[in-house]
Amino acid sequence: MKKITSFFALISLMMLFGSSLTAQTRDRTEIKDDYKWDLTALYPSEEAYAKAKQQTKDKFDGIEQFKGKLTNSAQDLLSCLDYQTDIYKEMLRLSSYAGKKSDLDTRDSKYLAMSQDMNQLFTDFASKSSFVDPEILTMDKAKIDAFLASEPKLEVYRFYLYDLLRSKEHSLSDKEEKIIAQAGLISGTAGSIYSIFKNADMPYPSVTLTNGENVLVDQAGFGRYRAVENREDRKIVFEAFFNKFSEFQRTFGTQMNGNVQSHMFYSKVRNYNSTLERALDANNIPVAVYHSLVENVNKNLSYFHRYLDLKRRLMGLDTLYYYDLYAPAVKGINLEYDYDQAQEVVLASLKPLGKEYVGTVKEAFDNRWIDVYPTPGKRSGAYSSGSAYDVHPYILLNYNGLYSDVSTLVHELGHTMQSYLSNKNQPFQNALYPIFVAEVASTLNEALLFDQMYKNTTDDDLKINLLMNYLDGVKGTFFRQTQFAEFELRMHEMAENGGQITGDSMTELYKDIVHTYYGHDKGVCVVPEYINVEWAYIPHFYYNYYVYQYSTSFTASTALAEGILKNEPGAREKYLAFLSAGGSKYPIELLKDAGVDMTGPVPFDKTMSRMNWAMDELEKIMKKKGL
Repeated sequence: MKKITSFFALISLMMLFGSSLTAQTRDRTEIKDDYKWDLTALYPSEEAYAKAKQQTKDKFDGIEQFKGKLTNSAQDLLSCLDYQTDIYKEMLRLSSYAGKKSDLDTRDSKYLAMSQDMNQLFTDFASKSSFVDPEILTMDKAKIDAFLASEPKLEVYRFYLYDLLRSKEHSLSDKEEKIIAQAGLISGTAGSIYSIFKNADMPYPSVTLTNGENVLVDQAGFGRYRAVENREDRKIVFEAFFNKFSEFQRTFGTQMNGNVQSHMFYSKVRNYNSTLERALDANNIPVAVYHSLVENVNKNLSYFHRYLDLKRRLMGLDTLYYYDLYAPAVKGINLEYDYDQAQEVVLASLKPLGKEYVGTVKEAFDNRWIDVYPTPGKRSGAYSSGSAYDVHPYILLNYNGLYSDVSTLVHELGHTMQSYLSNKNQPFQNALYPIFVAEVASTLNEALLFDQMYKNTTDDDLKINLLMNYLDGVKGTFFRQTQFAEFELRMHEMAENGGQITGDSMTELYKDIVHTYYGHDKGVCVVPEYINVEWAYIPHFYYNYYVYQYSTSFTASTALAEGILKNEPGAREKYLAFLSAGGSKYPIELLKDAGVDMTGPVPFDKTMSRMNWAMDELEKIMKKKGL
């Protein structure tokens, strides 16, 4: 099933490119079990995992018993699809366990090998079962409808079967599909090389700060020191970090070319007009949605420039530079929460979603669904994993007690609740929700957290801090991701029109886009020349048109959150139904059922309205304080 193998490939890629957040580690033995994962819900032991993996692998050859029989009867089709589904369901559970064992200590080659082995298993089974889709596609809709009518148990496959018919012109023969499946092992080579080089082999620079301290500016160091209060130190760190990337831009350009060529290969062999069309067709997203996002953001960059000017004024700067963007706009306010306090804040903020929702979140807190604290070797960043259908989702955190950590927690709980409710209410065949909607639940939770915090404070300095946190989120999740989406689109279009993907050409393309977005030529924010190579630092360009979905999800969640917070009739019920719908419909239809039409202007307009409300609030307080 293409949906499942594509889902696994994307999840594997996202794990590979985990965010690099700094964290204060502690020895794992010093942490109470209450704050660590209990993985026995997946498998009681590593021995049980190994046994289950072998048993699953032993079933691979069995899929071939159905070859040539799928069109004989509804029962034969059902038997094959059930057999295939059972294997995929167990493999997702296996990969969930292996990945988590590796993420708890990335230094342990044993667990890394376990995780990597799952990639091979998925490829092997995809190759053996590659005959299934082409054979089904020898039937027309009338015959499939007759099968569905005669065998009620086939109903869980209706959406899958109809989706196959929809994409029939892009499907290949049995032999060709087998080759494509085998090619999966090499198609991600460019991304793998990029990750290994950037994360393990790249010689990051050391710099001397203004206080005489010598620090290593690797990815973790850059994440830490780009936000320090001393402006000269920020400049030193930015310049050293990106100048190092410039030294290797030819290498990064070659890697990116391999990535883009892979996307073009799959688009051509599957008869798509463009790489964008192929990427969006998996979820039946009109390409107009992508183009409209980029066009609308460019038309409304004045709002982004207004935010940048507010940040400049709050920081007391004559001119805003790119290296100022991550520094705190409000000094002296450090919102800190221990983990117990964070749970209280999160539970209070999620009350608008109802008792059942809040009760399940509390269950996640109380029953070791979350691995909370950073420990030596633990994977950086955060994620939620809900692909093991018969088991509750798991969340990985690296909690340090900052407000941003509370925001991360509530964000990941959004993913967790969508997985939990989808798995609870949908059969496995329809439980995996499309990536297009994946960030809706997470960013909606962040909106509820902001509302809870803002309406319960009277302190103007704290209000400024919260408003800037929100606006920084709009910058990072909406404008910056759309900026990336435009770069990705124009990069692929360049290659499709015969242009060359090199370090130099990518740097020139990125310069054009980043200057426009940040108003460099208008004096809004000065973008130093070394920033033009920032494209080489962004791992998301290896995700194949993924980043635009951060922006579209943000606009959708803004519209949905507004209805929930205003207690509009049916808003909460529709949203919870959306979370429970899994992948039972195409994402545009899922959101439309929830009350948001992503093909129209309303979500975008509401996002801009909300952003301007926050800036209006900010300016009122600034005027009151004489800022």
